[in-house]
Amino acid sequence: MATLLYRLGRFSYRRRRLVALLWIGLLVLAGVGAAALKGPTSSDFSIPGTESQQAIDLLKEKMPQASADGATARVVFAAPAGSTVTDPAGKEAVEQVVGKLKAAPQVASVVDPYGAGAVSKDGRIAYAQVTYKVTPIDVTDEARDALAAAAAPGHDAGLQVEMGGTATEGMPEQSASEIIGIAIAAVVLVVTFGSLVAAGLPLLNAILGVGIAMAAITAATGLFEMSSTTSTLALMLGLAVAIDYALFIVSRYRHELEEGRPGEEAAGRAAGTAGSAVVFAGLTVVIALAGLAVVDIPLLTEMGLAAAFAVVVAVLIALSLLPALLGFAGRRVLGGRLPGLRGGRPRKGRAPAGERWARFVVRRPLPVLLAAIAGLGVIAAPALDLRLGLPGDEIAASDTTQRKAYDLLAEGFGPGFNGPLMVVVQGDGGQAGDTAQRFAGEVEGMADVAAVTPPVVNEAGDTAVLSVVPESGPSTEQTEDLVSGIRDRGEATGVQAMVTGQTAMAIDVSAKLGQALAPYLAVVVGLAFVLLLLVFRSLLVPLKATLGFLLTVSATFGAVVAVFQWGWLAGLLGVAETGPIMSMMPIFLIGVVFGLAMDYQVFLVTRMREEHVHGAAPTEAVVTGFRHGARVVTAAAVIMIAVFAGFIASAEPMIKMMGFALAAGVALDAFVVRMTIVPAVMALSGRAAWWLPRWLARLVPNVDVEGERLRHLLDDAEGRAGEREPAPART
Repeated sequence: MATLLYRLGRFSYRRRRLVALLWIGLLVLAGVGAAALKGPTSSDFSIPGTESQQAIDLLKEKMPQASADGATARVVFAAPAGSTVTDPAGKEAVEQVVGKLKAAPQVASVVDPYGAGAVSKDGRIAYAQVTYKVTPIDVTDEARDALAAAAAPGHDAGLQVEMGGTATEGMPEQSASEIIGIAIAAVVLVVTFGSLVAAGLPLLNAILGVGIAMAAITAATGLFEMSSTTSTLALMLGLAVAIDYALFIVSRYRHELEEGRPGEEAAGRAAGTAGSAVVFAGLTVVIALAGLAVVDIPLLTEMGLAAAFAVVVAVLIALSLLPALLGFAGRRVLGGRLPGLRGGRPRKGRAPAGERWARFVVRRPLPVLLAAIAGLGVIAAPALDLRLGLPGDEIAASDTTQRKAYDLLAEGFGPGFNGPLMVVVQGDGGQAGDTAQRFAGEVEGMADVAAVTPPVVNEAGDTAVLSVVPESGPSTEQTEDLVSGIRDRGEATGVQAMVTGQTAMAIDVSAKLGQALAPYLAVVVGLAFVLLLLVFRSLLVPLKATLGFLLTVSATFGAVVAVFQWGWLAGLLGVAETGPIMSMMPIFLIGVVFGLAMDYQVFLVTRMREEHVHGAAPTEAVVTGFRHGARVVTAAAVIMIAVFAGFIASAEPMIKMMGFALAAGVALDAFVVRMTIVPAVMALSGRAAWWLPRWLARLVPNVDVEGERLRHLLDDAEGRAGEREPAPART
């Protein structure tokens, strides 16, 4: 592979204009496709194989008029102090709003508050339930505008009118969060290289690559239903890895130039050595992300595949376009230095900071190791209280109409009215109505039940639907217990009853993801061990790397729980409300952090192995390898952290949480695990770190990730060429 990449690097450098035009053509083509094919995105999801999804599928067949998967809206009315919604003026205004809602586009039904008894005991709060004929993804802007405009008579009468539900969720606009990350990345690159030209190349490379990936993903929305968060997460990862991969290759190119090699040869060697590591690092990320498909939740699958595609583009563009850009820049990547910046060159007589840190660690490996593990353990402690869920309007910002509607409904009727459960009962021979009526009586006597509505039966009499309103909020443990209790009661009484609705679906998603977490983690850890065994031909190095990864993941979960579930630093990070952790976040985080952790493992430890193979003592090999890789890995980690942290400013709770989790995960893994625990363990292990049984050594192929054999071949070729040089003629 190293030889192939070496040739690709030289070709791209030599035919730089052709390569650049091809990539620009791809960008234009992707942009045209995005403009022509762009479709709507959604915050909706399905969960195949769960009871809640089976119930919705049944209702589509038996009671299509119920719009079981249709968008919903709750329009909540609150009268000012001293009046009620049952006063003539208030009631007239509410009825006018309800009339406008019934005439709004795509509306299937509107439940009148007065006819349904949806008025609080003190008469101050009422709500109307609106059901749409279409799913949330298909609610048009016209329908949303009509929903908002329907509130006008209520406002005119002095009522507070707020709206929540899936129909109110417009598509989130792309924020400028990524600009923050790019700006910080630019500063880090300038400090790292001490050159504007060298710093600009990774940024230009990343912007072009991310542009192509995002345009292609946008075009795909016209062909497939996609989540509204898919493109943002792909952007987050694509931008971070594209800058990092380019950073590694540009750094190696500068090193080859400083060794006196011509530009084309330097580009080829950079692609063959650092580029080989980039391919391996990118492959680990792609496999981990694509592996999310095994969970069998479409939302998670598309998030993983879109992000994996962005990483693939980042790898391809780093291996082909970047050498072409290096061809345009030539030796100017060594010039354009800024005053006061040394670009990685230590002061005379003083060792680099990375070497000083490595020597400190290897002198005191056991205390440093124990301190690092203890620190990660403290950070990980809150993870023991991890609760998964799919929070809704209850975690929206307090100034949004969705959150106001949620609070008013909870105030007037109880928090459970924000998440009613839908129970579907089947009965043979037209007996569904009687069966559902008896089962409703069973459910009414259960704990945490506030109300049960009379069942509605279809024309065939074989399917009935009733609503169960919990006393507790949608994302509470009590409501989870109630859903389980209703299902158990159905089995115990022999009633074919299934629980569904947004609340039950959220509970089922969390349960399914929770069950998949351990198997997926085992697959990822097993993959990490095998890949690192191939790369380093060692048993201890892969074991140490995978155990370090588990420490990283545990500590990251702990940090996320502390902030988003317990509320620590919530105000500082702009977290409006605390609640359960997004159920898909842990499993997605495992995939992403695994890939990024292996990046740093490869770039740091490969050089240590190279020094060991060349005969350096174990401790000295650790120090030398760390000296060569620490600065670049530090810059890469800081850039990753900056890009991810930029998304903490997002208004979308899921994006905010993912940005924080990924930034924390990279920081903990790069600086605590890879740059502290790894050298400490390597120093304690000595030569045993590189031990591999002979029988296993014969089975494991020798994967030359860093292109060591390529360098030997090229050095030998240079030596033979030097021997063939004719001796200078005597004068």
